[in-house]
Amino acid sequence: MKIFDISQEVFSCAVYPGDPKPEKQTVYSTGAGDLYNLSFFAMCAHNGTHVDAPYHFLDDGKTLEQIPLEAFVGDCFVVHHEGEVKAADARAILTKACGQQAGKRILIGGKATVTAEAAKVFAEAGILLIGNESQTVGPENAPKEVHLILLGAEVV
Repeated sequence: MKIFDISQEVFSCAVYPGDPKPEKQTVYSTGAGDLYNLSFFAMCAHNGTHVDAPYHFLDDGKTLEQIPLEAFVGDCFVVHHEGEVKAADARAILTKACGQQAGKRILIGGKATVTAEAAKVFAEAGILLIGNESQTVGPENAPKEVHLILLGAEVV
């Protein structure tokens, strides 16, 4: 099995508009004569490589610790897409993913925006996870509808 590290570097990655940037502070430093090195950092949960649990948009939705690990661990289909992911694109992605037995977890590389119609296709397919490189899974100026569709179907 080949493992891909998709994590973003926390302090240099882009931050969703309006979210606070991560902050890092050196507390102790061996270079300054301290016994050990210790850093303190603060960031919002919506920064860098992160997971949107259903609670992100749904008051009665599951929180992250309530999501089964199965959603995050296992085979995954990685595809590159630029622009809007429409319903036909979502169906094509699922067809290719299922052909490779990785249809439960989808990662979309590139500057892709999942449309509401595509979100419905993914949700109806019963996938566990959809990941993307963009700052949000739906349109940045109106992300709510896509989030509600996916998170309402417990697609993280």
